[in-house]
Amino acid sequence: MARPLLLLLAVYVLGLVSLIASQTPTSTQTSADTTFTVPADADVGLNIIPNVKDPKAVDSQVVCPGYKASNVVQTTNGLTADLTLAGKPCNLYGNDIESLVLTVEYQAVDRLHVGIQPKYIGAENHTWFILPEQILQKPAAATEPQIADCDLVFQWGNEPTFNYNVTRKSTGDVLFTTNGTQLVYADQFIEFKTSLPENYNLYGLGEVIHGLKLNHNLTRTLFAADVGDNIDANIYGHHPIYYDTRYFEVDSKSGNLTYAPNATDTKATYKSYTHGVFQRNAHTQEVILQEEGITWRALGGSIDLYFYGGPTQDAVSKSYQKSAIGLPAMQQLWTFGFHQCRWGYRNWTNLQSVVDDFKKFEIPLETIWTDIDYMNHYRDFENDAVAFPYDEGAAFLSKLHENQQHYIPIIDAAIYAPNPENASDAYPIYDRGLKENAFLLNPDGSIYIGSVWPGYTVFPDWIGAMLNGTGTNRWWASEIKTYHEKIQFDGIWIDMNEVSSFCVGSCGSGNLTLNPVHPPFLLPGEPGNEVLSYPEGFNKTNATEASSVSSRISASKTPTPPATSTSTSYFRTTPTAGSRDINWPPYAINNNAGDLAVHAVSPNATHHGGAVQYDFHNVYGHQILNATYHALLEVLPSKRPFIIGRSQFAGSGKYAGHWGGDNYSLWSFMFFSIPQALAYSLFGIPMFGVDTCGFSGNADMELCARWMQLSAFFPFYRNHNTLGASSQEPYIWSAVAEASRAAMRIRYALLPYLYTTFYLSHSTGSTTMRALAWEFPNEPWLAAADRQFLLGGAVLVTPCLEQGATTVDGVFPGVGQGTVWYDWYNQTAITGVAAGQNVTIDAPLGQIPVYIKGGNIIPLQEPGLTTAAVRNSPWSVLVGLDAEGGATGDLYLDDGESLAPNATTWVEFLAEGTSFKASPSGNFSDPNALANVTIMGLQHPVTAVQLNGVDIGQVWTFDESSHILHVTGLNDLTAKGAWSQEWTLSWK
Repeated sequence: MARPLLLLLAVYVLGLVSLIASQTPTSTQTSADTTFTVPADADVGLNIIPNVKDPKAVDSQVVCPGYKASNVVQTTNGLTADLTLAGKPCNLYGNDIESLVLTVEYQAVDRLHVGIQPKYIGAENHTWFILPEQILQKPAAATEPQIADCDLVFQWGNEPTFNYNVTRKSTGDVLFTTNGTQLVYADQFIEFKTSLPENYNLYGLGEVIHGLKLNHNLTRTLFAADVGDNIDANIYGHHPIYYDTRYFEVDSKSGNLTYAPNATDTKATYKSYTHGVFQRNAHTQEVILQEEGITWRALGGSIDLYFYGGPTQDAVSKSYQKSAIGLPAMQQLWTFGFHQCRWGYRNWTNLQSVVDDFKKFEIPLETIWTDIDYMNHYRDFENDAVAFPYDEGAAFLSKLHENQQHYIPIIDAAIYAPNPENASDAYPIYDRGLKENAFLLNPDGSIYIGSVWPGYTVFPDWIGAMLNGTGTNRWWASEIKTYHEKIQFDGIWIDMNEVSSFCVGSCGSGNLTLNPVHPPFLLPGEPGNEVLSYPEGFNKTNATEASSVSSRISASKTPTPPATSTSTSYFRTTPTAGSRDINWPPYAINNNAGDLAVHAVSPNATHHGGAVQYDFHNVYGHQILNATYHALLEVLPSKRPFIIGRSQFAGSGKYAGHWGGDNYSLWSFMFFSIPQALAYSLFGIPMFGVDTCGFSGNADMELCARWMQLSAFFPFYRNHNTLGASSQEPYIWSAVAEASRAAMRIRYALLPYLYTTFYLSHSTGSTTMRALAWEFPNEPWLAAADRQFLLGGAVLVTPCLEQGATTVDGVFPGVGQGTVWYDWYNQTAITGVAAGQNVTIDAPLGQIPVYIKGGNIIPLQEPGLTTAAVRNSPWSVLVGLDAEGGATGDLYLDDGESLAPNATTWVEFLAEGTSFKASPSGNFSDPNALANVTIMGLQHPVTAVQLNGVDIGQVWTFDESSHILHVTGLNDLTAKGAWSQEWTLSWK
């Protein structure tokens, strides 16, 4: 079996407790059942110290010899060379590879590829893994050589060992250099370094809870982990790309550029350049950021670097998505509505009461979700027959769909393995999977059996299906289709797909007669694990109640015994010639859990055909999203699949969106949701949101009100919290209900704009949520700005992120260059603001500051309780003129759901001089009339308004003090539909 028991027992003295104790089973009471509890020590691995924290760790740069280049051959679009060890192998954290091949390709005018891999893949002592193109395509070189046109230049040297630079031709700026460092390349350890300029600005390298700009004392670990949202640690996603933005001061006379690492002079002129570096490698990795530069390490795979020249963030993002990872999936219109979920909805009646309460309190609700409560003992594709019977579900869903609302169930990545001695424990889904060879194996060919929510479980083998033709995908699609026949869900929520297991190794082997079993920990709300924490900062206004609860918390906890020893024994491994130690690699990464098998399927779990999980761990989540996407196409062939997944890889945006995982009901995590969302814009997954009001712990009124306001401007908008915590549906508090309604009115009015912006993300790779620094690239003081953001290019959001505050500080970027900003609420221009100035903005509890950037035209519809209601309402248009009196905008229309719409319409808006023109093209017919047009920023009085040259009468007003033209009552004049033909609104 994976992680053999004898081996685990042999290293017991090093800190590992036996997985399968021969003790009398313990039990835990769960609902009506008494079940065996997996021992807590089953999820304890070896005590491993990360190398970056290990004082005994040897620096490979000191002891390893590097390589020498030879046999350099110029190709039509680059060069190739042999790289040979420049001295005696160090074999420090793996077996050094003596002979490598270097490939350099000028692939496009903005893209350079540098690849290094073993010369003799598959030869003796060279077991190797190269990321299959079935998982992630390799960016292809253009058919014509790009050397002359490319703005990136590759230069190499051999002194003292092989090194290279990548330089931007247009500026002479060195973007990447390994000069003065050694290339280290072993079967389980690859290392390369690059120096970076002073005060560099790096973004990306996800998934991580961190500020938008990565600091210079940070270890970024890329290893998908089932863990709460730990700050600065590895969590669910694997995105080995960074964006590097550099600011230069422009000499006013010569135009020469000078690197400006600490630019603060708002009167100076700056120019920025952004490039991207993508390491196409799925192995576990570490990127160590220090003041002088970065060190990149991987536990296998190859060096497969793609440099994107930009020179803007937008250009890098578009090129990265189009060439490497694919463009994100288009979403159905309804998915941009509000979603409500919690772990703890008990039955269909409970769900119906939640849906009814949203309607009662007139709060929009698009979709109701269920967590694992609905399942039969937490088993995929089976409902609890008592709490969630299929007949009641059909009635509930019929009513829900009649109201044009939707339903999403959770599906976990693990499949229950039934008790072979209990006929009533039959689970046909497992049996059908066995027939298709659908599950991961142990090295000896037996089924790998871990532990997740339902008990001992097996794990679908997506890699075996891809590489060896097993029926995993066929079985998965069949189960989804069969389940949909019983429960008419509208999308799927994929969880636990890192892939997670609650025990080290194949702990269920030989123990299936104990199934179903309880996880090796108490669930939230169970006796001994009550969610008693009071909301953060509660004592500021409720000191007495907080003191009372604190005493209850203290009384409920078992005192921690004093430590008996201050010494710690760590497990370290050394390389073995000719083999890889994949369970405990010689180089220990800075993983949350330490041991790679803790809370995860073990690295030596084996796929059909012989591939091991060590090489595929970080793409497991990606592959289940891929399989689910195509399964949903079999269920509903014409509709865009809607999937929200937890673990993802570069390119997962083609199939699914992502939510930010198990966050906390803390003010800091509300803030962190902004940089996390902005990072996912860089990763090509724009359908992103977080558990609004927080998942773990208890939220209070103020936090939830502020968070409901903030998340209203994220593409994916869902409230979700944990079992046993206080309810946090927005109608629980009257103030939260009021704040939510106010923010949702803006969101739902903006749905046409949001849908259009997202369509551009899908079709071009542009970002939906944007950092201020990206839209205003010549303002270096915005490099780390992540308390404000833009939705598309037109809407600036400045949320209040501090408890007790009624104001918020924010900047208005671009004002130094003449950018105009309009207040959403009073539609007047912001004046008297200097470049880079922090301005104090009123932000009472019920209001989130929102601004419109001048020069933009935004299509709007009437807010409603569902997206369908919005889609069937009259149109209006908001025009924000820039300083020159002009503005542009766009609108994309289709049926809102089809995978390949047979009719679409694109509307271009243009305001200039004394007219505003709408020019539709396409064949999608929208019957809704145009009701209103508002033009902000008109500098001269208006005496008459015409539509297509015909005076419209007195259905308009002009406010000379606020410079706003309001045109109303256009419904009759556009009764055939606002976009049925071209029209021009003009004024005198």
